[in-house]
Amino acid sequence: MAKVAVKEKMAKLHDSKIVPMVDLKTQFQFIKEEISQVISEILESGQFILGPKVSEFERRVADYHRVSEAVGVASGTDAIHLSLKAMDISDGDEVITTPFTFFATVEAILYTGAIPVFVDIEDDTFDIDANQIEEKITDRTKAILPVHLFGHMADMDRITKIARRHGLKLIEDCAQSFGARINSRKAGSFGDTGCFSFYPSKNLGGYGDGGIITIKDKEIADKLRRLRNHGSKSSYIHEDVGFNSRLDEIQAGILLVKLKYIEEYNIARRKKAHLYTKLLSDKVRCPVEKEGIYHIYHQYTIRSNKRDVIQKRLMDEGISSVVYYPVPLHLQDALRFLGYKKGDLPVAEKTSREVLSLPIYPELEESIIEKIAEIIRSVI
Repeated sequence: MAKVAVKEKMAKLHDSKIVPMVDLKTQFQFIKEEISQVISEILESGQFILGPKVSEFERRVADYHRVSEAVGVASGTDAIHLSLKAMDISDGDEVITTPFTFFATVEAILYTGAIPVFVDIEDDTFDIDANQIEEKITDRTKAILPVHLFGHMADMDRITKIARRHGLKLIEDCAQSFGARINSRKAGSFGDTGCFSFYPSKNLGGYGDGGIITIKDKEIADKLRRLRNHGSKSSYIHEDVGFNSRLDEIQAGILLVKLKYIEEYNIARRKKAHLYTKLLSDKVRCPVEKEGIYHIYHQYTIRSNKRDVIQKRLMDEGISSVVYYPVPLHLQDALRFLGYKKGDLPVAEKTSREVLSLPIYPELEESIIEKIAEIIRSVI
């Protein structure tokens, strides 16, 4: 569809006062012909599971991250779960992670029978506080699982050194950080594995569920390929008890199209984020970008003690906003058995009362950002 028609559609959207968190419909209009072509090609081929598009996508992702291997799986959750399984993490083992993330991070740990051990977060980045990790290491600790939250990478130089010093596995949760980097080194290239989600709202998202694991070690990659496919390396020969967790051919084809534009998408996100910061930094706490870190702004998340008032005003104006995350994991009812209580992780707890994520996507018009900023400034 021509860009003029896309702008007309966007104008109608804005006239109706509905501003979404992410606008996948508009993005689709720019790549509609390419998407239609690749889906038609796959349908004509009749090959829908572990076909050539999956293999090509795996190669391109590995090349993009400068790692030796990549293995497509059914979701970002499975990417973490299978990574833990491939490294033989099991009952009673401890995995150090953050309490301020989506529930899937800890679910994947619990699936293995391992115990999540929470470390509080940095006040400015929302990422796990590397300064507090070593005090949580015990003789049962087997891995560290940092999350590159909202697109800003954790302190991987420090965390990598800690993992090496203590002989621990390092698994990166990169679900929100495709293309983020520290200097020239991308998220997913520091750890033993990097775990990505292609949920549609991600900065690189499919049109359904999907995930991928970036890997340095061929032996781990081979095991992951077995685990995603019922523990089978060849038809009906099973070396492990595995899972049904395969990235399907159609999603791989769609992601191959969108992968071509990921740098463009990320640059556009950064531009929108910088405009938000310019307009809001004197009224609320805006996201930081630490030296050497390339933030890809999967979310643009502000902090304010007037968070709830801001959100209500935005809602009244037809503007979406979301609280990621209202309750840190250590205080979730489902995890009471871990024995944490209020006050144990004070930074994460305070953060959860103040954060609000605003609409951000490559196609978001600057006039809408200016309107959102004006509303927030009027509240403050």
